[in-house]
Amino acid sequence: MHDSYARRLRWLVRLTLVGALFTTVVMLVGAWTRLVDAGLGCPDWPGCYGKLLVPDSDLATLRHPDVPLDPFKAWVEMAHRYIATLLGLVVLSVVVLGWPLRHRRDYPWHLSLMLLVVILLQGAFGAFTVTLKLWPQVVTLHLLGGLSVLLLFLWVHLRLRLAVAPTPINEPRRANTWWGIAACLLVAQLSLGGWVTSNYAGVACQGFPTCNGQWLPAMDISEGFHLTQTVGPNYLHGQLHAEARTAIQVVHRLGALLLGGGLIALWWRYRHWRSAARPLAIVVGLYALQAALGVANVVLWLPLWLALLHTAGAIALAAGLVWAWWRWRYQVAEVYSTTTHSPYNNVIAQ
Repeated sequence: MHDSYARRLRWLVRLTLVGALFTTVVMLVGAWTRLVDAGLGCPDWPGCYGKLLVPDSDLATLRHPDVPLDPFKAWVEMAHRYIATLLGLVVLSVVVLGWPLRHRRDYPWHLSLMLLVVILLQGAFGAFTVTLKLWPQVVTLHLLGGLSVLLLFLWVHLRLRLAVAPTPINEPRRANTWWGIAACLLVAQLSLGGWVTSNYAGVACQGFPTCNGQWLPAMDISEGFHLTQTVGPNYLHGQLHAEARTAIQVVHRLGALLLGGGLIALWWRYRHWRSAARPLAIVVGLYALQAALGVANVVLWLPLWLALLHTAGAIALAAGLVWAWWRWRYQVAEVYSTTTHSPYNNVIAQ
């Protein structure tokens, strides 16, 4: 491997790892911004009351006399925008550094371009979050966009690690139904989690495992999942009635059960594979922790620190499944069993 090429690859390996970690920070700051009701701390975009720094009350009143300035919320919102901008620069740096390597077969150039496109879309969703006054559809897509940036950073990082590996890796395996079902269940549950928080339905159910003292509480599913509802002046604190929010919370709980079953089934299917058994066991453990955090949030009425941990758990679960898939997809197809009579001995699974 040419020295300059190897050096550039090593820098990109480090930079993409930094990007993945920094994306996590940006997402947690974004969750904190929402949890302290600072999503509309600045009523305009990209500035705050027309300024790049939070102005004083007099200037803010001149710019938006109908929206009183709350300095704390305004600074929280602008801090989130500042670090999101830095994240965009990290993505741009990855693309610029990778430009000379774009024609090499072992360099994931198209993934780098996809990362750039997604971060630009994410910036647009950030703007729409403010200009459309926290419309839940946009807020949910903004959350999923952040996760997409994180997972793309992680996948590019892992692909680059393959490029600098001292020994060649076998041809990657193709995804199959087992992984596809697990991925779909995870995306659905992450979307439901975003829908819960964007509609302020985190404590719509009191108690666990029942909801408001009932196994089947009164719910309005059609209103809870009405995707074209109007926003009104803004969507701060939500506009859905109690039964609609209850429906969102109950469906989220059912989604968690389905996801748990899917992840356990995936682990069971590949429990004899050295490349996938341990990563999938970690994923199942992360799911159990995430479920416990969800229950604790309901029982303790959504304290700020616990809600942030629940967001971090969702990020870790998504990253963990991608890591497990990478291990299964690119590692040597080696199967083993703890018993000599296992039907999995000397079998290469698809």
